[in-house]
Amino acid sequence: MKGTAIERARRAQIVRAAIDTIAESGYAGASFSAIADAAGLSSTGLISYHFARKQNLMDEVMRTILAEFTAFVAARSEHGGPAERLAAFIIANCEFVRDHRNHLVTMLRLQAAAPDPEARARQAESDRAKLADLFVRGRAAGEFREFDPDLMAGFVLSLRNGVILRAAAEPGFDLATCTTELLTTIRLATAR
Repeated sequence: MKGTAIERARRAQIVRAAIDTIAESGYAGASFSAIADAAGLSSTGLISYHFARKQNLMDEVMRTILAEFTAFVAARSEHGGPAERLAAFIIANCEFVRDHRNHLVTMLRLQAAAPDPEARARQAESDRAKLADLFVRGRAAGEFREFDPDLMAGFVLSLRNGVILRAAAEPGFDLATCTTELLTTIRLATAR
């Protein structure tokens, strides 16, 4: 059991170093050697022990980023009525973008280097379905006006994705103002 905890900690250390290395040096610059240096490891053999190929590590990096992003947003937007949860969803997304820029830069670089359209489509569908369900419940509760929940979910997620792209491209992007504008825009689009 002790070895298992140590192995999990080592894997997490390698994944964190890979995230930072890809964000700083790009996918091509994220060799096992560069990642080992960033992780403070004595050799690349420690990486190879946990990840046989670079693609195995990149898959784990992407899975980790998506899991952390999803958990961060879910924990902050699971309480309250539909309108309150929608606002919390927007704020949580912007906070994750602000506090985890390397995660987002790495995610975008991995998507560009090794696109997996099926995985992206599954994630997008899951995100859209959850948000559409929130809109359906909000309409039923009288908190939102009548609109197509699927279309509105796509609209909101497109705005969120635009924020991710802009924040990744511009390190000094003003996320506080962006959050305020997103909240206002989405409230105006959905309010009864």
